[in-house]
Amino acid sequence: MTSTAPTASHDDGPTKAMRKGRQTDSARRRQRVLAALEHAATEGTEISVSAIASTAGVDRSFLYRHRDLLGQIHAHQANPPAAGRTPGPGVTRASLHADLLAAGERAARLTGRIRKLETRLSEALGEQAWHESGLGAPVDIDALNQKIIHLEQQGVDLRLQLDERDQDLAAARAANRELMAQLNTVPRR
Repeated sequence: MTSTAPTASHDDGPTKAMRKGRQTDSARRRQRVLAALEHAATEGTEISVSAIASTAGVDRSFLYRHRDLLGQIHAHQANPPAAGRTPGPGVTRASLHADLLAAGERAARLTGRIRKLETRLSEALGEQAWHESGLGAPVDIDALNQKIIHLEQQGVDLRLQLDERDQDLAAARAANRELMAQLNTVPRR
């Protein structure tokens, strides 16, 4: 049976050089990350994984692969800078905790308000759909019935007017025929 494990002779050549190159590159990146973290802590700029990775010129995955660097970033985030370094009031864990509780209460109030608004919207849309479907009774049946009666009376009145005009037209045609007949029968002299 043949072994597929690398022999010591393969490990001495290019593999060793590549490994050493990777280690050197990793060490340089670590130093850049540590320098960026120290600079951010000194200057009071934002300390986050993305900000430190961007400043150091490394990918965020590099920080996630090196847990000790990630731990240092989180430690700096958890401990705000000393009061002398930042202008204005200092941020403490207690103030951040109070802000978090206040934000949670506000979120709960807004969630309740959203539920009420969703319920009202649902009811309004249901009413509208019910009325548009024709299944529900019209809101003002009496007004609609009176409108129907008014329109029926208007139709009757228009039919009567049409009948009167038809009679007038028939009379005018009859008079016209008589006059034409008289003109045609007048003796010639």
